[in-house]
Amino acid sequence: MDYQKLQLEGAKGKALLKLGKLSVSESSVPKILMVDDEPANLQVLGNILGEQYKVYWTKNPRQVCTLAERHMPDLILLDIMMPEMSGYDVIKLLKSNPATSHIPVIFVTALADVQDEQMGFAHQAVDYITKPVNAAIVLARVKTHLSLVRSDELKNTRMEIIRCLGHAAEFKDNETGRHVIRMSEYSSILASAIGLHYDDCELIRNAAPMHDIGKIGIPDQVLLKPGKLDQDEWLIMKRHPEIGRDILGNQDSPLLRLAASIAYTHHEKWNGEGYPRGLKGEEIPLEGRIIAIADVFDALTTSRPYKQAWPIEKAIKLLQDEAGHHFDPMLVPLFLRRIEDVLEVRELWLDHNEPETIQP
Repeated sequence: MDYQKLQLEGAKGKALLKLGKLSVSESSVPKILMVDDEPANLQVLGNILGEQYKVYWTKNPRQVCTLAERHMPDLILLDIMMPEMSGYDVIKLLKSNPATSHIPVIFVTALADVQDEQMGFAHQAVDYITKPVNAAIVLARVKTHLSLVRSDELKNTRMEIIRCLGHAAEFKDNETGRHVIRMSEYSSILASAIGLHYDDCELIRNAAPMHDIGKIGIPDQVLLKPGKLDQDEWLIMKRHPEIGRDILGNQDSPLLRLAASIAYTHHEKWNGEGYPRGLKGEEIPLEGRIIAIADVFDALTTSRPYKQAWPIEKAIKLLQDEAGHHFDPMLVPLFLRRIEDVLEVRELWLDHNEPETIQP
């Protein structure tokens, strides 16, 4: 197997690049897998990249998918014209495997015609470098695409933190972790039905799990009380939207700003009888009106320790009856127009022991 060691000459001398488990200190160094049937080409690329990156290589295109899945490189530099298996064949296999489909691939090839480059992009390559390679171009292209990888990783990590904080609030309540998944998906479906841009729908979907983060600040004797809250306890409970807004703060992040608005306004009612501010009609931000419908629908149609799940037909009737009272009368019909999509999400993310959906 030729995916072993490669002695490379760099500006500062020799760099021994070897296959093996990364140490903690090496774990942040991006990994690049180079694939070419010509050792001289690998040597050139290794000399260019070896000082800044952890470089692996193979001459055998049939090994690429296995090696990529095993070692998860951040980027693959892939030749096109190779014996037995072309670069096009390799990238098809990479993209068809969920474990490796996310890894960006740059074709590095002697095929220099515009049609060849178009073909490369058609096969989902992120870039196309022609041979003989120029060191400055290789370094610039690699740096650019690794920056995009890191940006995506940061974004995904941020999303996971948001979801984890949303789940943390649910651990303090009678809800379940799947509640925040369902209601956030319902919110995105409604946002799409309104006609919001895809990016705005995604922003709402990712901010929605934070809607009840303020419950972290509510004392357990109030939040977890099995019976009805008295007047003083209810006043304490009604503070959680403000607590949620204060936890999320006034951030520069559009996601966190939206999450703060959702936390603060999702208990407002169209008729002005909600809390904490008694906002009325379109005084309530659109995101708060969206989440109000999604949150209530999920609460009604799932079981809680203190109640059974409502049949879907009964929950739909309540939404219709409360249009213009609790809910925005323009949004309820749009939500119900997408009820099949909503029910698909509900059945996908049912809690354990939850009854099957009763179709409307």
